[in-house]
Amino acid sequence: MRVLVVDDEQDLADVVARGLRQAGMAVDVSTSGDDALYKLDITPYDLLVLDRQMPGTGGDEVCRHVVSRTER
Repeated sequence: MRVLVVDDEQDLADVVARGLRQAGMAVDVSTSGDDALYKLDITPYDLLVLDRQMPGTGGDEVCRHVVSRTER
């Protein structure tokens, strides 16, 4: 399973990613919504762990992007 963890708090994102990796998952980390959008456009993910309240491009906007891609 491939997972994208998105959180502007690097330490928290790293802890979550470490736990998921220990469970055998392939994990990428983004610390901004813009970086998450970029990664979502180039890599197919099975799961998205998303902080909704981030500066700039927030989690809700990232979520809308994912939904709009699946509706095509």
